Order: sequence, then C-alpha cells, then structure tokens
Amino acid sequence: MNNKEAVLVYGPSQYPYKFNETHPFHPLRLELTYSLLEELGAVQNQPLIQPSAATKAELELIHDSRFIEAVIAGGEGRLPDSAAEAYGLKTEDTPLFPHMHEAAAHLVGGTLRACDAVLADGYLHAFHLGGGLHHGFRGRASGFCIYNDSSIAIEYMRRKYGVRILYVDTDAHHGDGVQWAFYDDPDVCTLSLHETGRYLFPGTGHVTEKGTGKGYGFSINVPLDAFTEDDSFLDVYRAAFTEVADFFKPDIIVTQNGADAHYLDPLSHLHVSMNVYREIPRLAHQLAHAYCGGKWVAVGGGGYDKWRVVPRAWALIWLEMSGQTVFANDHVPQAWIDKWKDKAEETLPTTWTDAAIPEIPRRKEVTAKNNLTLEKALYHIRTEKQATRKQVDKHE
Repeated sequence: MNNKEAVLVYGPSQYPYKFNETHPFHPLRLELTYSLLEELGAVQNQPLIQPSAATKAELELIHDSRFIEAVIAGGEGRLPDSAAEAYGLKTEDTPLFPHMHEAAAHLVGGTLRACDAVLADGYLHAFHLGGGLHHGFRGRASGFCIYNDSSIAIEYMRRKYGVRILYVDTDAHHGDGVQWAFYDDPDVCTLSLHETGRYLFPGTGHVTEKGTGKGYGFSINVPLDAFTEDDSFLDVYRAAFTEVADFFKPDIIVTQNGADAHYLDPLSHLHVSMNVYREIPRLAHQLAHAYCGGKWVAVGGGGYDKWRVVPRAWALIWLEMSGQTVFANDHVPQAWIDKWKDKAEETLPTTWTDAAIPEIPRRKEVTAKNNLTLEKALYHIRTEKQATRKQVDKHE
C-alpha cells in the first residue's frame, strides 16, 4: 500500500475536550478507539499527525470574535451567567469547563491538519478522530459543540484551496450548524441522514430545507423515521450519497461519522447495527475515488455508547481508509478487552458484528416512510438529471 494512502490525526491534548466526568461527550471515546487500533496492530508503521490548536483567525472563518472571547472568558471563570446564556454556554449540553477555548481550538486544529494532509501533503485520505462537532453556530455553542470544526474546515478549504466540497453527515442528529453556514453557497453541498427532528434534537433537517439563492438545491436532508433498521438505512444512504455525488461532482468529500444511530445508543431512537458502520466508510471510500481522485477527510462526531459501539464504529473508518479491513473480520482483540474490562460500565463486545437484535414490529411502515422521504429529498436532483438527458437526446 502507498504510504501516502491515509493518515490518522490523533493525539491527546494538554487541555482535553471534557465537560465533566459524567457528560456523554467524553474524550475516553477517542482513547478507547485508538487503543483498539493499537491492539489490532492497525496504527503501527502508519502515518500519524498530532493535532495543533487552530488560530483565532482560523476560528473566525466561521465564528464571531465576540463569541470566541466569550469562550475564552468562560474557560477562565470570568464569564457572567447572562452572557454565557446568550452564547449557548453554561447549559446542560454545553457547560463551562477550564481551558475550554484551548481544548476546542485544538480539536478544530486537528480537522484543519487533516484537510492540509489531503490537499497539500499528498495523502489521499485523512481521519481526525476527535473532529465532527457540527452543531456550533457563528455566535453560539449548541449540542455539545463549542466551535464547529466541520464548518471551519470547509470554509478553510474553500478559501485556501478553492475546492468544491461535499459534506456527508450520518450522525443521528441533524448537522444543522454546517448546513446553515453554507445554505446559500453553491460550492458546498451538504447531505445529512439523521433521525427525524420530530423526536430528536436539534429539530431541523426537513426535506424542505434545500438551500437558498445560489445555494438552492445543494442542501439535501433525509430525515429517517424512528426505529430505522439496517436495510432501510443502507438503502437510503447508498441511493442518496451516490446520486448526490454524481449531481454535485465534488473535488473532495468530508464525512462526519457520528455513531449514535446504533440501537444501543442512549441518545437516539434509530436501530441500526455495526453492519451499517462497516458500510458507511466503504461507500465513502468508493465514491471519493470515483469523483475526487480519492480525496476524503473523515471526522468523528456523536456516539454515546462509548464502550460497546464507538470504538468499533470509528476503528472501522480507519481500517477501511488504510486498507486494513482484514483486521475486523473476526474477534475483537482479547488484549483490548482485558485492558478495559475492569473500567468498563458495560460488557465489552467480543466480535465486530452485533448479536441478533430484536426486530421492530413497524419495519414495513418505517421502510415505506423512509423511501418516500428519499424520493422527496432527491426530487430536484432527479428532475434536473431527467431534464439534462432530454436536452442531450434532443441535440443527438
């Protein structure tokens, strides 16, 4: 394998992105994933980049300077409660913690380094384990996300490299911050598959959210019904991703890989198994080579069953990206289980696939709803494609 095929961006920070010990968005998720890759032998002799903090100028590509100053003040214990509330801080989802600016800037910097690795350093693919914060807005934190590394990275690549970016988000929660940041931009296409906002934060991501102005048609949402299972999820994912990539023809693909659609996740109502998390990066890999010369940046995201789900799901991204999927065809390494079993709050998985899970009684109804939603989400793309075909036929 070409040693410039893929690079992993990972490294513990002096200031970890850790709200508190009981918060679901816990950095242990990253440590467990990297530990699993180590025990597999999947990171030895592989390229590794240590993240470095994003500069204030880089953060200001998306975020208002007053918001950044508020985050700095919050991390230093000098932000008044009234100001914290206005900026979406000191909430249950996004509480204050010491050095929160430094921690969040380090996270953003890791995603920017992944982008540079692909667009400047000659790597085809890059995976930043710690990235994927997709809810943050220009002047407000939201949903565990202080700074929005995905949005900053997209704007960074637009300005520095002049590329067209397809952003694909499979987190159970709609990637609202990224969508709204580029809602009128024809050079950024956002595709989000998520649980319908009827039941779940942030309540957005309807099929009617298609963009505005020159960006109309470049925002695509496929809100899935609660209790969606593997077959329906993957049918929708394959159709949507394939057709959107062919429609947009990106220069680079960025995937946000939240693992919270899994049936064990405590913060969503989707019902998929590890089979989905094997297929998600596989298709991204194929389409990156089909449309972008292989250029693909992946980031993490949500996923709140940190013991049983996240390590396997995110390890599968790196194994796919680096051509090492053979490692995930059998049992989870016993050495990894032995290392963590005394600390784990759950029984650790022993295989890469899940045991048989209960079938949802509403399977046919859920599948039918999802198929209809997909038709609505892709209607304008399919209509435009048909019109183009008619024009070609007319001139032939």
